[in-house]
Amino acid sequence: MAMTETPTTDTPPASRRSPATDVALIAAFAALIAACAVVGGIPVGGAGVDITLQTFGVLLAGCVLGPVRGFLSVSLYLGLGAVGLPVFAGHTGGLAPFTGASAGYLISFPFAAALAGLIVYLGGPLKTRAAYVFIGAAAGTVLNHLCGVVGMKIYFDVSWHTAFVYDAPFWVGDVVKSLFVAVVAAEVHRAFPRLLGRR
Repeated sequence: MAMTETPTTDTPPASRRSPATDVALIAAFAALIAACAVVGGIPVGGAGVDITLQTFGVLLAGCVLGPVRGFLSVSLYLGLGAVGLPVFAGHTGGLAPFTGASAGYLISFPFAAALAGLIVYLGGPLKTRAAYVFIGAAAGTVLNHLCGVVGMKIYFDVSWHTAFVYDAPFWVGDVVKSLFVAVVAAEVHRAFPRLLGRR
């Protein structure tokens, strides 16, 4: 009696991600954030914190990669800066930025990326992804600013009102950056609909 063999394939399911791909994406977005950070900052207000594209890269990492890989990507970026690489705003590195006026913003970055990524991951179908990306980016922005206010209050030893005043000038730029994140990340997900590994 002749027996037929069932064809087999070693191709992984489309929804399964390769660990090597994950590592490459995490490293690539860490490099992207570094590039965004070293673009010339714009001094705003009296708190000594510049406006850069740094938060654009942080939120984009979360919204494109999802909560876990976004968190890891931003954490890798902070780790590179902590060991002395000049990847922070103003071409700085080391531990000093983690104790300065911008410490609250920096420390919040991985958590802002994770929050934004979680909202996108749990969001609706692909055709409405842009709306969820904007909501995620906006939520990450709010978390980033709240932590920044706490950091400036501690660093400058000022009232909450003064700390919020220091923070206020950054909102317009970050809202615009959130809109750009929504546009870019939504297009990425349209091109790579299984990037988050759930659809």
